[in-house]
Amino acid sequence: MKISILALHMGYGGIEKSIVTLANLLATKKNYEVEIISIYKLYDALAFELNEKVKITYLLDTDLPLRVEEYKLLLKHFHFLKLFHKLWQNYFSKLKLISFFRDAFGGLSMYSKRKRVMKKAILKSDADVLISTRTFLNELLGVYGKDSALKIGWEHNHYHNNMRYATDVVRSAKKLDYFVLVSKELERFYRRRLYDYPVKCVYIPNTLDKIPKKKSSLTEKRIISVGRLSPEKGYLDLLKIYNEVRKKYPDWHLDIVGDGKEKEALKAYIKENKLKDFVTLHGFQNSTYINDLMQRSSIYVMTSFTESFGIVLLEAMSNGLPCLAFDSAEGAREIITSGRDGYLIRNRNKDIMEKKIFDLIKDEKRRKELGAMGRKKIKLYSKDKVLEAWIKVIEKKGQE
Repeated sequence: MKISILALHMGYGGIEKSIVTLANLLATKKNYEVEIISIYKLYDALAFELNEKVKITYLLDTDLPLRVEEYKLLLKHFHFLKLFHKLWQNYFSKLKLISFFRDAFGGLSMYSKRKRVMKKAILKSDADVLISTRTFLNELLGVYGKDSALKIGWEHNHYHNNMRYATDVVRSAKKLDYFVLVSKELERFYRRRLYDYPVKCVYIPNTLDKIPKKKSSLTEKRIISVGRLSPEKGYLDLLKIYNEVRKKYPDWHLDIVGDGKEKEALKAYIKENKLKDFVTLHGFQNSTYINDLMQRSSIYVMTSFTESFGIVLLEAMSNGLPCLAFDSAEGAREIITSGRDGYLIRNRNKDIMEKKIFDLIKDEKRRKELGAMGRKKIKLYSKDKVLEAWIKVIEKKGQE
């Protein structure tokens, strides 16, 4: 059986990491031939380790009219009008009108080309199963995928009360056979809205690349948080919370792992509040580095405003860390059972978050109780369980 996973690009990102993890899992099945079809090639090397059995094909990897930095802007603003507006803001303020027209029309050309090359790839595909990983890829697969192939959409993003986005997702999934959602909440939400269409909604969570054999002793005085340094992750709130923690417990250190556009704002806050000796910004790091750091930490804190799944919470739990998060992060609500393996803080109440951190700092026994329960919960997201769930969907076509 041949399985093709359709991707926008294979750079650094949660979706891309999930694609690689799924491809690696499926490749462990002897009767599966697995390939990834990616529109863009942004980097010479893959961001994540891919099983040598998995074939990867790039549809646009030469003669790119834009620089990599401009492609990142292009990928962020999927609708051309949004890209056009963003470029106008960037270039008009600097009076770079020639650059504006070059990049705007270059972007328009790439929007058209990416649809054209993926349409061609889908029409030519001899795969038994095709899995799309973006809304516009769902639409292309639904229209151009062969009737003999199983067509699966895979939604990673939460709509975050953006009903316009949710409507786009629903429209894109109507002609698919299955629509896989990474959280139970999203599965219920889209099942209701796709009830009148043939597509079947299925919940399959993400999984970890590996569950470490070792776990943290929870004795070192370190708090950790991992993620992209962007506004929706709430890292400025984390620094404000930690600043209060530091006043009472100056021997507790904060480690932040990740990179992104808010890095300079975080560095400015750290400098302004004299936190240089208390906070370390580690930048982007690989999973080995992160696991090693987690095993030298005692508390994991997530301050995201929104979070589709929160796989980093699973990584923290797999290392035995008690986890704290604001319940505005939908993915945290999916994973943390408050009071059992961590704490969910309502209404983004920073005072309560500070108090829970104080409680865990003072109570090593409680840290270990919560951490032990988190390690048990990880079994629900094991590779075997997730692979079994995917196989059930993939092999249903022949049973129908």
